[in-house]
Amino acid sequence: MADWGWIPAGSEAGEERVEDVLLLVSEVVTNACLHAGGPEEFVLRREREGLRVEVADASPEPPRVRAPRSPSLPGGHGLTVLDRLAGAWGYEARGAGAAGKVVWLEVSLPARP
Repeated sequence: MADWGWIPAGSEAGEERVEDVLLLVSEVVTNACLHAGGPEEFVLRREREGLRVEVADASPEPPRVRAPRSPSLPGGHGLTVLDRLAGAWGYEARGAGAAGKVVWLEVSLPARP
């Protein structure tokens, strides 16, 4: 992220956006660990409007939002975090005959001062 100009962010809003990216990466990797046997591939790609994160795993099961629960309880909030912080997110089947899926998310560039 430093090589792409995201760090140092240069503003408080930019620093918050970097923290958002780190939290989002943590959430998708943790979900792969807890629900899909662990991640098999992690891709962080710079795109014109921001970053794209992809986490591949061997499970064909799609991500599922859990029933609403108290925000004070641990666990079960990962997809809600993605909904709120990522510009977009989703999943797709892995290509080239590989089993499983890729969960992806996109994050816009941090605001410049």
